[in-house]
Amino acid sequence: MLMTQPPSQQPPQGGFGAPQEPPPGSPQPPQGPPPAQPGYGYPQAPGQPPGQAPGYGYPRQPGQAPGPYGQQPGPYAQQPGPYGQQPGPYGQQPGYGHPQQQYPGAPAPGGPGGGSSKRKPALVIGAAAAALLVIGGGIFLATSGGDDDKKPIAKESGDAEPSTSPSVNEGSGEGDGEGRGTGDDLNAGRKAGEAKVLWLQKNDIDLPRNGADVYGPWVAGDTIVKGMYRSVSGYSVADGKQKWTLKLPADLCAAPAQTADNGKIVIGVKNGTTDKADCADLQMIDLNTGKAGWKKSIKKNGTWDFLSDISLAISGDTVTVGRTGNSNAYRVSDGKELFGKPSGNCQPFAFAGGAKLIAASNCRTGDVDNPQHQIQELDPATGKPRWTYQPKRGWEIDRVYSVNPLVVSLKKDKEWSVLSLKQNGTLRSGIVSDKGDKFAPDCGSAFAIFGKSLDGCTGVAADANTFYMATAPDSSGTARTNKVVAFDLNTGKPKWKAAAPAERTVKPLRMEGGNVLLYVESGYEKGGGIATLAPTGGAPRMLLQHPASTAEIENDFYNSKIVYAGGRSFIASGRVSARNDKEELETKTMMAFGN
Repeated sequence: MLMTQPPSQQPPQGGFGAPQEPPPGSPQPPQGPPPAQPGYGYPQAPGQPPGQAPGYGYPRQPGQAPGPYGQQPGPYAQQPGPYGQQPGPYGQQPGYGHPQQQYPGAPAPGGPGGGSSKRKPALVIGAAAAALLVIGGGIFLATSGGDDDKKPIAKESGDAEPSTSPSVNEGSGEGDGEGRGTGDDLNAGRKAGEAKVLWLQKNDIDLPRNGADVYGPWVAGDTIVKGMYRSVSGYSVADGKQKWTLKLPADLCAAPAQTADNGKIVIGVKNGTTDKADCADLQMIDLNTGKAGWKKSIKKNGTWDFLSDISLAISGDTVTVGRTGNSNAYRVSDGKELFGKPSGNCQPFAFAGGAKLIAASNCRTGDVDNPQHQIQELDPATGKPRWTYQPKRGWEIDRVYSVNPLVVSLKKDKEWSVLSLKQNGTLRSGIVSDKGDKFAPDCGSAFAIFGKSLDGCTGVAADANTFYMATAPDSSGTARTNKVVAFDLNTGKPKWKAAAPAERTVKPLRMEGGNVLLYVESGYEKGGGIATLAPTGGAPRMLLQHPASTAEIENDFYNSKIVYAGGRSFIASGRVSARNDKEELETKTMMAFGN
């Protein structure tokens, strides 16, 4: 389905939350594209036109200093007690726990990793370009997204074929497996100071007609692993040769953004090969060896538990399974169920993993168009909340940009707000942009109908006191370029801005050794590369400059995913699809650079 932009409309006048004229000298909304029409599953509030600006009138928390215009920005609400204050009288439970994801075919950004916005196939929804309009201390989001010419199909449960155990082709474990490398001398045009192309892979999997999404890649020791369609494969980081392949009995349908510390991972596999199969089976894999561990079916929590789409997150030895209105958690090491659907009116629908386990929940109300969400830190072993924070009514938790420190993205219709919470779950700050800045966090492109991933975004990073976010590429000059903006997490205000190298764009990946790790995107006759940016700003310092002679290949990866580990950089396609079998086997899927 092609996503089009409706004509811009003026916001209504008067009423609660109607925007007012800011004082002289205050930040003004930047000029940008009109707001994009919301995707499936994002109903407009009755009588509200698209593109309505965020309103004023959000009250300050008691004792909190006023914002730039004397009012509390965005979705911030008074912090409830240690385990969260429940909303007032509850109406009937809506059919799905996440009211914005209730229509079959509803795409939501998700999936592992982040991808390049330079090139996207027609079958993939691109990452949204987010325009921040600063109004009264709040943040307004106008999304303009990628295109898609294929509607996802909602899968019905039942009549699934019984699944079988996976099988593994172990190889020798020395990186001498088959794998389809390229015989071209990719380093023939390499110049002094440029990294070597270590290897380049082409697709070797016979895919269904519409192609398949790529999950990963993940690095475990000296092995880089990716999954696609009905297999998960590990390759030598040094030469790209296949070390092992684990064949799956059905389609790979979910995977977490990161592995457990010991290199083990839990993936979702469909419970059959028919159109009615659900993403209902879990398979643990040791990515170091390719050995399959425990396998089990997800425990359904009642009749209205939909397993057509799930999202997975790992924190410590716990893997969580999120989907609309239900959740489970299992031990990664042995598959034991640790906790399931909690009692009460608020139900988790998605999780973010890593150093902490963060849950996003939807609370029961009588109005699905005016939801009440909450965010919690959970004990990974028991599922008990350590604290609870509820944003202002109507705001939905969209993404978690960082779990430690906690930085969260929220949306309400076309509005967007980014906030930071303290270690105890109380509000730390709301991120407020300067006039004219636009941002484009890249949170992947996988479809999610009833399941939503919270983590896995690129274009963002955070350390103890600073949040870093890349601006959307600016093409107003001779070439695309952008910058990184650093925000003070204690005040929410910008600290500094660092420009990308000339005629280039940069994307934060994570923190590395106290610095911001960046991917410098390739351009026309310009190779990409990996760079770092000091926490005090300045110019990026290149760690690994990719050759200009292979820039065309680097540019050609669909929805590319970038991994940097052990002094090597890896670029993988986010999706593989082709018009015919011959083209499918010539599709480049992964490339590695090193010194």
